Formats: sequence, structure tokens, C-alpha cells
Amino acid sequence: MADVLFYHLEPRPLEAVLPQLLEKTIERGWRSIVEVGSSERAEALDAHLWTYRDDSFLAHGLAGAETDSHQPILITTETDNPNGAVCRFFVDRAVPQSAEGYERIVYMFSGHDPDAVAEARLAWRALKGTSQLTYWQQESDGRWIKKA
Repeated sequence: MADVLFYHLEPRPLEAVLPQLLEKTIERGWRSIVEVGSSERAEALDAHLWTYRDDSFLAHGLAGAETDSHQPILITTETDNPNGAVCRFFVDRAVPQSAEGYERIVYMFSGHDPDAVAEARLAWRALKGTSQLTYWQQESDGRWIKKA
């Protein structure tokens, strides 16, 4: 049974949080997929991951290249898993329908977007009983507190 982590973004935006979580997946030796809601957003995240910090290098790629299967992190708008990822991130209004085939699902949604919060509630109900669910909320200082 997969772990599904719901991350409720409040004070810090996705661009500040996602790179840190992706670094942790690499440290664990996991391959990851980052599913986003649009190709424009995929391109923006791709550019951000190259430049988010001067002293780091986070190897990744945009889906659709011949090298997809070799990427430790792959950004996509599709539902496939060409790099054999064990961890899948859903961001920018991409919503998990199932956790099948993954060890971990990370669903990140903005608390400033009422529609995203409503989608997260629906996803929680849909995944409850099929996966181990946890809900994490950001404190004002950016720390994560497990709420459920």
C-alpha cells in the first residue's frame, strides 16, 4: 500500500518547497515524476529547478525526450511513468486518481486556491482505504506539521 502525503501549501509557494522535497527523493535513491496541470507550467518548473539555488544541481528533464527513461526526475503533464519512478508528485492542479504502482505519492495544493482545496478533499475521499494517507500543513515559519 502506497503512502500518500497531502501537502497544504500556505506561506511558502510550490517553487520554494518542491526543490527541497525532490532533493530528499534523490538522497533516498528514488526516481520521481512531477505531474503538472499544463505544459506551460511544466516548462516554468523545468527552468526553476535549474536556477532555484546557486549552489545546487538537481538533475531532471521534461518528458518527451529520448532520455526520459534515464532521468532521476521527470516533469510531465501525462500519466505514464517512463523513468520507472517510485515517487510521484502532483502539483499545480494535477490530482492523483490512484497510488497504484508507486511507493509514495506527494500531492501539493495551494491553500490560497479554494478550488484546489476542494479538489484535495475529493482526492482524500477517493484514496482513503486504498492507501496510507497523511495530511501536512505549513506553519507560518514554513515548517510542516502532521495534522492527520
